[in-house]
Amino acid sequence: MTEQNTPYVSDEQNEKPIEEQAREQTGRTQVRLNVTEAEMNTTYANAFRTNGTAEEVMLDFGLNLVAPPKPEQEQPEIMFKVNERVIMNYYSAKRLAITLSQLIRRHEEQFGELEMDVAKRRKSDG
Repeated sequence: MTEQNTPYVSDEQNEKPIEEQAREQTGRTQVRLNVTEAEMNTTYANAFRTNGTAEEVMLDFGLNLVAPPKPEQEQPEIMFKVNERVIMNYYSAKRLAITLSQLIRRHEEQFGELEMDVAKRRKSDG
């Protein structure tokens, strides 16, 4: 599957007129998209989990919470509280992955690299 077949377009495709992009993606000259947020819910997540079958991708979103240690435990544990599950087909999952990659790349170009290693993000005490 090429990026030209996805509804989310690369920077290279953004240079083409929207009518040409729509024609390439759908075979039609015009496409009308109507978006409504009337019944939308918003959820915050600081963690996710993935799973998949032959036909679908499952994305669980939720919160990593530090659970209070029980008397028999020597150390605290982190509990992943799942709040939302999104199930999509692999085509939609691939479009999502491409779109998120482009979004993160643009963010890092503007604000700098997002350091994934927590130890490297910490400020030293000196």
